[in-house]
Amino acid sequence: MRVKKSLGQNFLKSEIALRKIVEAGEIKPEDIILEIGPGKGALTEKLLEKSKQVIAVEKDRELVEFLKNKFAEQIKFGSLVLVHGDILDFDFRAYNLEPGIYKLIANIPYNITGAILKKFLTTKCQPGGIILMVQKEVAQRIIASDKKESLLSISVKAYGEPKMIMKVPARYFSPAPKVDSAVIAIKNISRKIFEDSKVDENKFWEIVKKGFAHKRKKLSGNLKSVVTRQDLVTLDFGDKRAQDLTLKDWITLAQI
Repeated sequence: MRVKKSLGQNFLKSEIALRKIVEAGEIKPEDIILEIGPGKGALTEKLLEKSKQVIAVEKDRELVEFLKNKFAEQIKFGSLVLVHGDILDFDFRAYNLEPGIYKLIANIPYNITGAILKKFLTTKCQPGGIILMVQKEVAQRIIASDKKESLLSISVKAYGEPKMIMKVPARYFSPAPKVDSAVIAIKNISRKIFEDSKVDENKFWEIVKKGFAHKRKKLSGNLKSVVTRQDLVTLDFGDKRAQDLTLKDWITLAQI
């Protein structure tokens, strides 16, 4: 089957990695799993063994036809719902998905990682958990393994608790990508931090985006239109840059 680079296709072939992804999902028999880009169905097969139902969204028409044949029995009995479409256009209501009742588990196309995270973390229909295969470098940025936060890491941590599960060498894929990958888990997904702090979600992101607008500038420069220098000094943020602030620090800034 012809691999389409435009769709970011790299098929995972490692049994170890597949097993780790499923284990990280902590799948219960009653769980509904949403899978993005099932490809040739290696992960789909494992998910079907553990869950009540898998909804698999595949953009490639050729792969959809391949999966229809491979999983004809599961599709017939409703344990697999195969959707031909773009995950970024996915309509939760069309499949009766509600907040917290499903989990997102997938080896995603890396070129839309940010868009996928934004769609599923900020939607009103947030999943109960997220397990994704992403580029190793992206996983490290999300975790902020170097202790330097980014707009990406704050964007994930504001809604859940990210953790790196394992690193996955490029040779575990066919065809092998140019970079290594990693499996990340995001758990305890909610909007609790905004509710508890009584911070408006939209205003919060307005401040955070301004803070990260110019990475080399200090906060006193990036945030001069929304926060006074005296407030920054009082909070001991006067000489800091956006990357130095934790999620809790950003919440404090938004509160004032």
